[in-house]
Amino acid sequence: MDIKTLKTLHMIVKHGSFHQAAVEMNYAQSTVTMQIQKLEVDLGIQLLERGKKIRLTEAGRLFYEESLEIVKRMERLQTNLSDLQSGEVGNVRIGLTEPTASYRLPSLLKEFMTIYPRIRVSLEIASTPALVESLLEGNIDFACCSAPEIGTDLFFHPLFSEKFIALIPEDHPLSQYEDLEPSLFLGHRLLITSATCPYRKKLEMILQELGHVGIETMEIGSMTALKSYVKNGFGFALVPEIVLDPMPSGTKVLQVNGTSIDMLTGFIYQSAPLSYASAQLFRFLKEKLSTFDVEGIVFV
Repeated sequence: MDIKTLKTLHMIVKHGSFHQAAVEMNYAQSTVTMQIQKLEVDLGIQLLERGKKIRLTEAGRLFYEESLEIVKRMERLQTNLSDLQSGEVGNVRIGLTEPTASYRLPSLLKEFMTIYPRIRVSLEIASTPALVESLLEGNIDFACCSAPEIGTDLFFHPLFSEKFIALIPEDHPLSQYEDLEPSLFLGHRLLITSATCPYRKKLEMILQELGHVGIETMEIGSMTALKSYVKNGFGFALVPEIVLDPMPSGTKVLQVNGTSIDMLTGFIYQSAPLSYASAQLFRFLKEKLSTFDVEGIVFV
């Protein structure tokens, strides 16, 4: 029994004729006859009463009514499998760090889900180390964050450089400058992120290289929360430029010269091919976010 044979039966019932069913389905009439005969043999029951007018037997009517739903489900399954193969449906689990999660992704994800309304996307927002662990455990498909540490069995695809600037209270002593150099940080409290934040590690490395190990700091757990603490006078902070829309009242922005404080952001992923749905989102975000031309991503 296959779906073609069931459709043949439905067409015979619809037209009350083997001949009309054959015409409708573009079969030879002998093919239609053989399909129904084989179906009846396989089931061990007579489905149709032959004569001037074709009629369903009692068993045939029961089989016909039940098979209507079977055909609908089979057609739906074939469509869903085809859509899955082309990336039209599926589930995607993506990891993100801030500020990308709050400032870049919402509008892009809205556009993506308008194009692919049947792809379901779930987000995990965490630090880069946490996302690396989640990716290695198979909890997410890929992540958009800073580069993982050397030694992890992951690939990194650079997308863009997150520009950082100094956010300072308007009445802060550093506000008198037109721009800053790291040497000016000494004697002023620098608000920093949590110890697991890759940007904090980079900043500490830069300060150490410049000999500014003893600078006063205050830890604030969230990158996006830093601007609120600057606004309230706790100190100054180096924050992603994108989070300053709108600018907090009572603050000003200064460029930092003398060293690169920007952070490279990109995709991290494993060597295993991405699913069709994940590949669609990967390609979409790559096109929208990338300022680097890097190839070599593997999709299924």
